Parts: sequence; structure tokens; C-alpha cells
Amino acid sequence: MKALLGTIGTRYLIAVLNLALIFINAKVLGVEGVGLVGLIVAAIGISTIVCGILAGNTIVYFMNRYSIQSIFLPSYCWTPIGAGIACGCMALVGLLPEGYGIDIYILSILNSLIAANSRFLLGRNHIWGFNLTFVLQGGLLFFALLWIYYGLNQQGVTAYLYGLYITYGIAFLVSLFLLLPFLTRKGVNNRPEHSLYTLLKEMFQYGLWGSADNVAETLTTRLNYFLIKRFAGLSSVGLLDAGTKISESVWHINRSIGFIEYSRVAQTVDPLEQKLITLRFFKFTLCAVLLATGCILLIPEWIYTDFLFSPEFVGMREVITGLSVGIVAFAGNSILSQYFIGSGKIRYSAYCSFIGLTSLLCSGYLLIPLFGIIGSAISTSIAFCAMLTYSVTIFCQKTGCRLQEFRISKEDIQFVLNKFKRDS
Repeated sequence: MKALLGTIGTRYLIAVLNLALIFINAKVLGVEGVGLVGLIVAAIGISTIVCGILAGNTIVYFMNRYSIQSIFLPSYCWTPIGAGIACGCMALVGLLPEGYGIDIYILSILNSLIAANSRFLLGRNHIWGFNLTFVLQGGLLFFALLWIYYGLNQQGVTAYLYGLYITYGIAFLVSLFLLLPFLTRKGVNNRPEHSLYTLLKEMFQYGLWGSADNVAETLTTRLNYFLIKRFAGLSSVGLLDAGTKISESVWHINRSIGFIEYSRVAQTVDPLEQKLITLRFFKFTLCAVLLATGCILLIPEWIYTDFLFSPEFVGMREVITGLSVGIVAFAGNSILSQYFIGSGKIRYSAYCSFIGLTSLLCSGYLLIPLFGIIGSAISTSIAFCAMLTYSVTIFCQKTGCRLQEFRISKEDIQFVLNKFKRDS
């Protein structure tokens, strides 16, 4: 419970800084600048996922089966190759923001190496190092951009990229330093040795499913940026990005819980225990995210236009309202997805993400031309609800779980209370 609360607390500390940074970027960059930054960050995210074939959650899964030294080199060597493939494909289909290809490629490599280091730390239950890496990568950006924007008086999208280079570089070096003792440790390895070919084959088989899952999931959450740009222009992307970032701030809850859940599920082979872990994390997550989303919905429009952003961002509350149902649905789905990934049933998580992507494309092409940004928000909610419906159905089929078991019981409440008492 301490690890869980520490991870959630760490992520919400960064969330506060990121929200403050959203407001600062809105003042400094304007709605079109925020839109361009959103496209660049989305492109980095897509590229990072392709690198994650060997440098993402694949690491945690295989660290329970191979030594850390044997999977370190493949993960690192694949990163520049994966980033190159991703950036090349995005350039071919017109998703790479013009003039920023090299920056996206370099930042994707750095971001992927940081992700790899953090997964190695998580796989060794080094939760403190895992959280510190996240703090450095997320928290330092706020202070770096304040210095660049106001100290150096450089204000623009290029200045934002400078901030990313600084924070990514520091996070990479610190996380690598924390990882070195595990890489150099000479201990008894009870895991069976396998050839490099066998290792790569297994990692690619697992990682390709995982990356297909993550690419589809990321496109489900970010493809609307590119659709909105096509139908309504860059300023609409900025409004959608701001509303999305505010809404998605609650996802720090399910992402924090998901990291812990994934590690727990991957480390046990008992199907009943995996099911119990998932159900308890699912209930806790859904309640927490529902409460947080409700609080955000209570914020009136004038707070956004008069204080937090500027009059350019009118319509923020409508965007957040349209996204709200989907935000809660996605949070619940992410917990079930971590179960599929951690228990080796990763293809079901991939199927789920492709269902979400298909739902988004169908609803987006119908709703966005008619309703603009609001149509985009609603289409996102439709996609996320479709994903949750699929995941619940498959989870029940594979575990024998009944729908009644998703309800909060006295045992669940007592379990949480006992955890708090034990850690206090």
C-alpha cells in the first residue's frame, strides 16, 4: 500500500506541475502553439511505443524469466531502430509535423531509453528509483520551461523543445545511474540460459503484440488531434489538447495503480490470485477516477477563460464534459488491460485497443465534421466505452468472473482498511 500511495502521490505531484505548465503554455504559446506542441508530443508518443517493442513492458515481463543483463542490450539497441521506423512511417502518412522530424526522432530515443530504465527498475521492485525517474522527467520540465520562457526570454515551440531536451537528458542519466548496480551485480542466476536468437524471438513475439496494443491505444487517444487539424485547423487542436490534458489528469490514478498491478500479476502464476488482484485494483481505480472526474466537471467555464487560460480557449467545459464518460471508462479498462498483459494474454489487450481505434475512426468521421471539437470529444468517449465493454466481457470469459463480482463488497472495504492500518 505504501508503494501504491507513493506512486500515486508522485504522479499527482507531477500532475499539478503539468497543469500549471498547461496554463503557462496557453499564455506564452497561444492556442495554435499549444496545438502544434500537442501534435509533436503525440508523434513522440507514437514513436516511443514502437521502440517499446523491446524497451517497454516487455522488459518487466521477461525480467521474471531471464537475467537483466541478457535483455538490456537488445532493449537499448532496438530503440534507435524503432524510432527510425516509426518516424519514417509517420512521415509517409503525413502525421509528422513539418520541420520537426529530427527533434521528434532524437526525443523519441531519449524518451524510450528513460522508459526502458524505469521498467528495469520496476522489474527489480526499485519503486523509489522508478518514481524518481518519473519526477525528473515530468517535474523538471516545468522549471526548465520557466527558465527558458522568462529567464532566457525565449518563447515559442522551439523553446518548448529545448525544455524537453534538458529534462529528458537529466532523467536518462539519473535513471541509468540508478540501474547500473543491477547491471554490474554478480549474483547467482537460477534462470535457465537461452540463446540470443531464442530470447529475441520471444521478446519480439510478446513485444509486437504489446506495441500493436499501445499504438492502437495511443491512436485512440490522440488520432483526433490529426482529424481535428484536418477538419477544423490548428487552433481547434489547441483547444482539444487543453481540454484533454485537464480531463486526463485523473489518469495518474489508474496509471500508478496499473504499474503496481502489472508487476504483481506478472510475478504470480496463480490464476485465482491474478483475478483477485485485478478486481480489487479495478474497483479502487473506478471509484477514485469517478470522484476526481466529478470534481473537474464542477469547475465553471469562466475559470478556464478568465483565469487559467485565455478567452481563446472558450469551450473548454464542453470538451471536458464530452470526454468525461470516456475518461472513466478508459481508466477502468486500463486496469483490465494490465491483467491481460501481465498474465501473458496480451493479444486480448491488443484486440481491445483495435476495437477502440475502429470505434473512434467510425464515430469521428461521422461526428467531427458535424459537431467539430464536441464531436471529437464524444467520439473519444464512444471508443473508450467500447474498449471497456470488450475487456469486461473477455475478463469474465477467461477467469470465470461474474458481473456481480465487480461490485464493491464488504471484503473489499475491509481489505483496504487493513492495508492502511498495517502501513500506518
